[in-house]
Amino acid sequence: MEIEIHAVDFAASVCQTRLPFRFGIVTLTEAPVLLARVRARVEGREVEGWSGDLCVPKWFEKDPRKSARDDVASLFRSARRAATAYTGSIGTPFSIWHVADRRCVEGNLASGIRLVDGFGVALVERAMIDATCRGVDRSFRDALSEDVFGFEPGLLLPQTEGLRGRDIIATPGPESVLLRHTVGGLDPLRLADVKAEDIREDGHPIALEEDIRRFGLRAFKLKASGEPEADADRLCEIAQVVDECGVVAPVYTLDANESFKNTAGIHDLLDRLEAREEGRRILAGLTYLEQPLPRIKTLDPSTEADIRALSGRVDLLIDEADDCIDAFDRALNIGYRGVSVKNCKGVFRALTNRALCIVRGDGTFQTSEDLTNLPMLPLQQDLTTLAALGLTHSERNGHHFFPGLDVIPPQEAEVALAAHPDLYERRGDRIVLRIEAGSLSLACQDSIGFGYDAPVDWAARQDLAVIEAGGWGERSR
Repeated sequence: MEIEIHAVDFAASVCQTRLPFRFGIVTLTEAPVLLARVRARVEGREVEGWSGDLCVPKWFEKDPRKSARDDVASLFRSARRAATAYTGSIGTPFSIWHVADRRCVEGNLASGIRLVDGFGVALVERAMIDATCRGVDRSFRDALSEDVFGFEPGLLLPQTEGLRGRDIIATPGPESVLLRHTVGGLDPLRLADVKAEDIREDGHPIALEEDIRRFGLRAFKLKASGEPEADADRLCEIAQVVDECGVVAPVYTLDANESFKNTAGIHDLLDRLEAREEGRRILAGLTYLEQPLPRIKTLDPSTEADIRALSGRVDLLIDEADDCIDAFDRALNIGYRGVSVKNCKGVFRALTNRALCIVRGDGTFQTSEDLTNLPMLPLQQDLTTLAALGLTHSERNGHHFFPGLDVIPPQEAEVALAAHPDLYERRGDRIVLRIEAGSLSLACQDSIGFGYDAPVDWAARQDLAVIEAGGWGERSR
């Protein structure tokens, strides 16, 4: 099936946080959500498709010399470049994406950072997928199963030759996903830890113990800073709070965010945890360690002996180092076991990595990692992707730092609530994410299109030039 892409447009809005949001080396108080719109012809029908992403600084690129505004400007440029690569294309959705990816990411990099240049390609990819599904009145799951996209992972990784969407989609699809709550290094654990300036009268949790009791949390993503002694103390304190809240058999993952210079520091951290009762409880529920080394060192073959020695203690996952088509394959060859799934890195890439896991059949795995997906488009498209891959728990914390569906226009929020009452609910005067027993509904995966049934209020957003000229981000540091 072919799609003909007539135009790609963008609009954005700036979202305010309800709490200061520490993300890597920056603390955010606001950031833009970028929306893409693809106008296309599918099976003789004129259709539109949409996608969105929060433009978070200091993850795609971690240059301390650049400001939050500099980083977001790079993401905007990535989107505009991708629009040029897609516009006027005719072919299967997969073939069109493949050409755009080769041009913008696998070819000459505009920014010099693959994750930055891939951001725009992945954003437009999702809008194209949405348009395709709407053009044939299919959900993403059904379109993938029926080979609507022309997905051929063997063109990317030869060892997956012959597999198609129907071979890799999780069947039956999961009905819900366990929410894995991120606990950062600065996040208050108990009510007594909440600073006076962070107290909110909005009725929503601030401290970890509040979140656990309100939402029934059972899974947690813990951050490591690269300082073994301080990290061990912090992790043990978190374990105490989780135990005090009565959580049975908690699930833990650990994210180093490229913070360790070598594996010796990670062994030191694990040794410190093993030496303490609370630390041993963390290790008992620890499923994997994410991105321990800087991305520039992660795929270096000279690290293989160290990586294999460390992977004997804990499964290792790549995240920031997953910046090109064969990154996961190369990581597996030196001892890593898993790779993150993030829509901002690409849907077809995630599907290809799923195909690689199936072909290998040796326990290699994918995980869902995206802290900042916000309603409606980013969140629901991400949930739809992870449902197709059959992932059972997902890092999901945007609702904690951003004020519910206040991040989208009021009328759009009301329509989203009416269309997806399993995923959103009204609490007081605010529409918020509906979390039950620590889980989120995945019913959105059955929507015609790519994961959502509510219309997008494009007119309520602003042109990118207006956002760029504005004063947002000046309070972020």
